[in-house]
Amino acid sequence: MLAEIITIGDEILIGQIVDTNSTYISKALNKIGIDVYQITSIQDEKKHILQALEEAKNRVDVVLITGGLGPTKDDITKHTLCEYFDDKLEQDDEVLAHVEELFEKYLNKPLSPINKQQALVPTKAIVLKNQFGTAPGMWLEKDNTVFISMPGVPFEMKELIDGEVIPRLQRQFKTPFILHKTLMTYGVGESDLANAIAEVEDNLPPSIKLAYLPNLGKVRLRLSARGEDKEVLEKALGEEVAKIEAILGDVVVGYEEDKAIELVVGELLKANQKTLAIAESCTGGKIAETITANAGVSSFFNGGVVTYATRSKVDVLGIDNTTIETFGVTSHEVAQAMAKAAQHKFKADYAIATTGNAGPSKGDGDVEVGTVYIGIATPTRVFSEKFKFSNHRTRTIGKAVSKSFELLKKTLETS
Repeated sequence: MLAEIITIGDEILIGQIVDTNSTYISKALNKIGIDVYQITSIQDEKKHILQALEEAKNRVDVVLITGGLGPTKDDITKHTLCEYFDDKLEQDDEVLAHVEELFEKYLNKPLSPINKQQALVPTKAIVLKNQFGTAPGMWLEKDNTVFISMPGVPFEMKELIDGEVIPRLQRQFKTPFILHKTLMTYGVGESDLANAIAEVEDNLPPSIKLAYLPNLGKVRLRLSARGEDKEVLEKALGEEVAKIEAILGDVVVGYEEDKAIELVVGELLKANQKTLAIAESCTGGKIAETITANAGVSSFFNGGVVTYATRSKVDVLGIDNTTIETFGVTSHEVAQAMAKAAQHKFKADYAIATTGNAGPSKGDGDVEVGTVYIGIATPTRVFSEKFKFSNHRTRTIGKAVSKSFELLKKTLETS
């Protein structure tokens, strides 16, 4: 079963925003066995939209559309859908009541005529309630193809996908099981990994595929199984994973869950009723930013500091200046001292600290660009590890953030 995603909006085409909607939709569809055949981005222009809809209908079974559902004149998706489906707009009273409620509850002002138009929907559409916004989703069908139109605002689209679209697709279509298992490897390049497991890859059963996903110093090996019998797939997938693990040994550092690693770390901390603090230097607050991008982290994240300059490590964290002069600002000793200081300052059970040189110049320290020390403080000990990541600033910071979470996750799992 095939799907196509159509994103409508000039803001995507001129690079003003990044299309994260397609990524989210693709992942959601993949989980229920629907393959995305194509992703198309088009202008807010009627002729272009009509052409894209017709071409998609001839290619796929499901067309998912995002964008162009706002109340202003440049948002023409609903009117264009009416033309394509030979339909007309009519007011949906439930949508209108929802829009009025949003205006009264959150904006504290009366509904304007232009916003009232959000309650107009094609008569042939099944209305999909948008819990977080004024523009409803719409489900239409033509020539055995399903068309689903959703607002382009990411958090509104996600709610519709999870709460309305995926459940309806699962009820209407019988789709195969798709299972994934992703092994996280560290310290070995993609080509060397491929050589090591070539025999396993060459003899994979037809139902299983292997993909190499290199990024920021690590390579993910994703095994994907597809078929009608879930138990058979799980057994076959487990056998192939075991073969790869036997060959690669400790190069495999873990598995990538459906959830991001920072979410997994958060769940481990909450499950054990432990707290976390952070002291960052070369990562510049990226670790804390990654954690606090998720709701509910106040239950385990006590706080963090960015002590970027050497002086701030002394003044804010209380690092002994003699330690810095003796071992250097980028060292095992300073990373560990920073972790212990953050743990104490924020009264946390665990702490992460980073100190290093992301480049492009040497800065306060005298170590090679790309060198990072990561310190971890636990209730019983403190340790640090040294890494040589990259001579590219952004990549070094990204790798340091990822490795910090990996180290903490491994520590939490073995504590």
